[in-house]
Amino acid sequence: MSTTSPLRPFHLAFPVHDLALAREFYGQTLGCPEGRSSNEWIDFNLYGHQIVAHLSPEECSPVQTSQVDAHDVPVRHFGVVLDMPTWEQLADKLRQANMSFIIEPTIRFRGQPGEQATMFFLDPSGNALEFKAFHSLDALFAK
Repeated sequence: MSTTSPLRPFHLAFPVHDLALAREFYGQTLGCPEGRSSNEWIDFNLYGHQIVAHLSPEECSPVQTSQVDAHDVPVRHFGVVLDMPTWEQLADKLRQANMSFIIEPTIRFRGQPGEQATMFFLDPSGNALEFKAFHSLDALFAK
């Protein structure tokens, strides 16, 4: 896929153990507008992408990690690549909300191709999220 073509929104469904906690975390903490919902799921707008929290406590499991740039990175995770000012605003908002980070907001691969701002944290159901940013989006797939 070419990085010059306009990107389409992605859709991601994931398990949660409590819809009220998911609504508070994604809606209030992250500021994702809520879309449709039922007693079993909730749609959220995550920076233009459709994510759906499905009530499925039995599928919520601890995250496994892998070493990346001297950090234990959750293998199963999702998130969004933001522009740097939006990433910085989100990092500040989460710090003010006393977010417990898996990986504090930091710059990874400093001075190398793919240098990026990144942060990792868990939602209340243990789903790992990563938000990252680049000074130039051209670095997204840099080798």
